[in-house]
Amino acid sequence: MAKNVLVCTAWPYASGPIHLGHLAGHLIPPDIYTRFRRMRGDRAILVSGSDEHGTPITLAAEAEGITPQELVDRNHASIVKAIKDMGIVFDLYSRTSAPHHQRTVHRLFEAINENGQIREYEMDAMYCPHDERFLPDRYVEGVCPQCGFENARGDQCDECGHTHDPIELGYPRCKLCGKPPEMRKTSHMFFALSNFEDELRVWIEDREGWRPNVVSQTMNWLNMGLKDRAVTRDINWGITVPVDGYEDKRIYVWFEAVMGYFSTTVEWAHLQGKDDAWEDFWLDPEAETHYFLGKDNIPFHTIMWPAILMAASRHDRRYNIPTNVPANEFLMLSGSQFSKSRKNALYVHEYLEHFEPAPLRYYLTANMPELKDTDFSLEDFVAKNNDELLGNLGNFINRVLTFTYKNFGGTIPAPEELTEEDRD
Repeated sequence: MAKNVLVCTAWPYASGPIHLGHLAGHLIPPDIYTRFRRMRGDRAILVSGSDEHGTPITLAAEAEGITPQELVDRNHASIVKAIKDMGIVFDLYSRTSAPHHQRTVHRLFEAINENGQIREYEMDAMYCPHDERFLPDRYVEGVCPQCGFENARGDQCDECGHTHDPIELGYPRCKLCGKPPEMRKTSHMFFALSNFEDELRVWIEDREGWRPNVVSQTMNWLNMGLKDRAVTRDINWGITVPVDGYEDKRIYVWFEAVMGYFSTTVEWAHLQGKDDAWEDFWLDPEAETHYFLGKDNIPFHTIMWPAILMAASRHDRRYNIPTNVPANEFLMLSGSQFSKSRKNALYVHEYLEHFEPAPLRYYLTANMPELKDTDFSLEDFVAKNNDELLGNLGNFINRVLTFTYKNFGGTIPAPEELTEEDRD
């Protein structure tokens, strides 16, 4: 029986163009999977968009002397073009700065708040006296509390992947001026993530066929104990907070970006002229939802997003939590991790200036980092295309076509019953 299948891919971050790591990690795999489910007769749609909020955007815009909106407009257009040029087809590719996304985020925020799962707390936060501003996540750098990496960002360590609050960093320094910040009090809204620890544990322990790294990383988070997480921040770029007194704050990007899967499905339904069609994917208990992403995004899709969906649900209206989260490992570039922030990347538009998309799609599919990190090198790329795609597959297709033209007039014959000779 045909199923409703929602295929989601982690949203490319609009701080710059996409690179080959994005293609191998979470753009080509869902494109392949969506095509496969449609071949099986399922009603499958593929959605995603550009993630356009957060401190990396404001930092990059400040460095260029332009507004955040100007930066994301340029980078969104670049990402859309690269995706299209690579032959990846989305039913809807949106963006978090779109009005429909803000409306949906407000709706989910208010539903979670009405269900008693958002609370206000006063907290300590980094403040730079020199720049006279609070310093949310990436405006702070310091020593990672988990692995000791000296240049960890205020929200996550690039070296070990550990997520943390800026106040947990050792020897913190302001990203803007390099001076040490001080602690000041500020009030924020928090999501009661700790309330969902038991329900999440039961859910993840019941998963079958999931990749081992996805399950183990999720269980590690649960075993460390879940803490309530701030969902607002002191910044002026992002989605407004639908709470009186919070006009100068914005919703934290980790909380609203994952809601893009929901908002894009709602917008897709509207564009089809069937406003309720999103319910076929989010409320139908037989529907499937699959999330493709890199391993650094696992907890946001196996902890945060399922908990958000649980918190927004009612007893008579429960949203579907992930059917599967097939997170990939990393594609490395000659032994080092692809990274926009560390300027270690081969960008899609650079590749397309010299080569066609098909050879790269083949190579990244054959070299996909599904269970372990894999490496990209130009030498291996050329060898695999010449030896496998051209030498093996191309030669096989050429022989079949030549045989068909020579023996059957260029028409594939209708299959008949197998003879004894065929069976032997």
